[in-house]
Amino acid sequence: MSRGVLFCLGLWTVFCCSVESCVLRSVRVQVPEQLQAGTEVSKVNLRGCVVRELKTSDPDFFVRSDGTILTSHVTTVTARGRLFWVWVYDERGDVMKVDVSLTSRAEEPRRRSAGSAVLRRTKRRWSPLPFSITENENPPFPKEIDVIGSDSSVNYTVYYRIVGPGVTAHPVGVFSVDTRTGMLKVNKAVDREEFPQFVFTAHVYDVMTKKETDLPLPVTVIVKDVNDNAPEFTAPLVFTVEEQCIPDTVVGKVNATDKDEPNTPRTLIRYSLMNGTDLFFINSFNGVIKAKTSNLDRETKDKHYVSIMIKDMGGTAEGRSSTQTAVITVTDINDNPPTFREPLLKARVQENQADKLILRIPVDDKDAEGTPNWKAVFVIAKGNENGSFKIETDPKTNEGLLYVIKPLDHEKGEVVKLEIVAQNEAPLTGTTLSWVSVPVEITVGDEDEGPEFSPSIIQFRVKENVPNGTLIGTYTAKDPETKSSKGIKYYKISDPANWISLSESSGELRTANTVDRESDYVSNSMYNITVKAVDESRKTGTGTVMIFIEDVNDNMPRITEPSRVVCETGGTQGYTVVTADDPDLTPYSKPFTFELGEGADGKWRLKEDTSSSMLLEPAVDLPIGEYKVPLIVKDLQGFGEEQMVTVRVCECVTEEKKGEGVCKAQRHSASLGVWAVLAILLAFLLALLLCLLLMFVCSTAREKLYIDDGTGGMLLKSNTEAPGDEVEGALLLTPASAVDITTKGSAMEQQFGTGPAAATAGQQTLQGSASMFQNVSKDFMTTETHNMTDYYASGRYGTGVYGDMYAKYSSLSTFDTWKTNEIYLDKKLDFFGEEEDDRFAVDLLRVHGYEGEGSLAGSVGCCSNLSDQDNLDFLNSLGPKFKTLAEVCMNRRGEE
Repeated sequence: MSRGVLFCLGLWTVFCCSVESCVLRSVRVQVPEQLQAGTEVSKVNLRGCVVRELKTSDPDFFVRSDGTILTSHVTTVTARGRLFWVWVYDERGDVMKVDVSLTSRAEEPRRRSAGSAVLRRTKRRWSPLPFSITENENPPFPKEIDVIGSDSSVNYTVYYRIVGPGVTAHPVGVFSVDTRTGMLKVNKAVDREEFPQFVFTAHVYDVMTKKETDLPLPVTVIVKDVNDNAPEFTAPLVFTVEEQCIPDTVVGKVNATDKDEPNTPRTLIRYSLMNGTDLFFINSFNGVIKAKTSNLDRETKDKHYVSIMIKDMGGTAEGRSSTQTAVITVTDINDNPPTFREPLLKARVQENQADKLILRIPVDDKDAEGTPNWKAVFVIAKGNENGSFKIETDPKTNEGLLYVIKPLDHEKGEVVKLEIVAQNEAPLTGTTLSWVSVPVEITVGDEDEGPEFSPSIIQFRVKENVPNGTLIGTYTAKDPETKSSKGIKYYKISDPANWISLSESSGELRTANTVDRESDYVSNSMYNITVKAVDESRKTGTGTVMIFIEDVNDNMPRITEPSRVVCETGGTQGYTVVTADDPDLTPYSKPFTFELGEGADGKWRLKEDTSSSMLLEPAVDLPIGEYKVPLIVKDLQGFGEEQMVTVRVCECVTEEKKGEGVCKAQRHSASLGVWAVLAILLAFLLALLLCLLLMFVCSTAREKLYIDDGTGGMLLKSNTEAPGDEVEGALLLTPASAVDITTKGSAMEQQFGTGPAAATAGQQTLQGSASMFQNVSKDFMTTETHNMTDYYASGRYGTGVYGDMYAKYSSLSTFDTWKTNEIYLDKKLDFFGEEEDDRFAVDLLRVHGYEGEGSLAGSVGCCSNLSDQDNLDFLNSLGPKFKTLAEVCMNRRGEE
């Protein structure tokens, strides 16, 4: 080889050796388990590199500009080690990563104090650095990673085994190890997004003994990331913005993510717009979209479709990207007022029509339909001063609906001009335009109308009590077309009190009856009538006449409550309030003047109270009783008269209010008066009913009365005013109740004997006698009372049954006729009140008791009277007692 060639080769070698290139290498270093703050750990070799910035991924460490790595604070490195990265940024913006792996080393134990044993060195563990592989590596496989060696291999012949995730657990078979050399291998591609790292365990064994020669070692394999994933949009790109918004108004934010390793350039996303850049722009790093101009107009374009691209690696050419279209909707504001389609609107309506739609007014609005910015509101700005029209909005068509609500008058105006303004429910914004208006001409059609009163309500004045025929006023109507009253006639429609007469031809109003302001037909001194005008075509018109009635002093004050009470309490007499009233108005009424009349006699005096009342009190102590006090009450004009007040002086139950009380007797009477009246009426009705019943009893047909005396005889009763043909004299029998059948030695006992049978027989006989006694006529008893009294007084019936009866009633004065009759009548009523079967039981065959042993009469039954009804011979067989009675009757008849 020539010298020139050798020279060139030497020069080239020197040049190549002198050129330094930027090569970053991983940093692996052993450190103590605990590092103090500010401890220098290691240094990154930056030889040949132009560095702009250095950062670490672990906040426990920081790096200087020269590559020195230091601890930020006290940091512990566990047996598993510590792994982090140093990011190196060059001037071009490129980013490089340097792996930093820290493993802990055991410190030598401190020397013991003097006299202690010799210090021993602890056994050092095998501690390989963490390994790393790159994700998604291309074949061929397996690929060697690094050797995991144990210090025990110096003293033993060893072999290696690994177990755990990626080896014997999911995912199985990713890693393997050469058992003799300890070379760690990867057997397949790994996705970092699925398995960012693997931690498995390595074991070392003695080949001969198969025992572990070192402690198990955790092995960490970190999967290094590559940019194999493009960024993705995480939310729909749908945004809204108000039209005519100001620049820099936020439209929305684009959200995206990247599956690659966070906080690396591979996940650094950059945002950009592919179109629509004249209206919008986007922040490259946070994805916020903003409006670029204020010219967004919904009426021009309400939706904008903008394509957005996102790219990782900070948007560099090496980055991966995704694209999606965003929909930006421009919302509406009320920047367009409604407009009328016609410059002039016309309508026609006949006069006297009301509540009728006469015109539909269409409008146009560019704003969003159905919104408050579009819905129209119509206002009648001019021409509706009398309220004849109203306007509404059709909710479906947004048209204005013009109604006439009051009748129009053709004679007052053939054309009515209105001005209508169209507005929106929402106020205008974002525009310099204002609400617009349109003129409306309404033609009023003519009709033949009835006469009209002008004014429709008129008022006249009249004094009350004026003479009939007094002219009040004239109320006429005119034809609206001719303005004339010719041919119009007038009639009354209403005149409640019939006080007014109306002239049919002239409309004159005159009084027809006395006008009274205090009448119930008058309210607030006003009396109203309604009149009707009728023209020749029979069309009508109505009017109202209000008559104001002027007051005159035609009423005197009247005391409202002329009955008063003065209470006496503890010997002191109080007062009472006398109040008057006058329906007239001022000055014909209050204040009133009260004076005592001539009959007061100085017993009473008056004290002032109010303009319409006075206090009346006794001037001297008056005895309890009722007094008449004359009072003269006059109105303000001195018009009045004397009136009488009744004052009751008494002890009161209570004084209810000022000057008013209730007397004790008066309250008692008041509380019981109604019931007392009802009781009297009830007693009167019962007495009347009793009289009617007695009249009925006295008018009943005669009935036979059987007397069971053991002799077989029979007596017939008489209902005539005097004794009948069958009876010769009055018979006076004692009721069975008046006889004590239990008395020993009496006539009853002598006649019937003793014992239950005798008592029964005696009772039946007495009941028969009582029945006969009850049938004696009232008049007969009244007439014969005196004679019978003389008879019993003779001593013939002083003892025995009838003697006892006489003794019982002899205590009455001269045999009290009315009380006696009352007893007899009561018995008779009881008898007629019995059932039919019992009353006529004597007409049936029955067994009768005997008078006793030795009875002269024997048994008396229903068949005892079989002979002639007019034959009275049977009286001779009735026994001594009835014989005596017959003699009495015969004597009485002889005396007559």
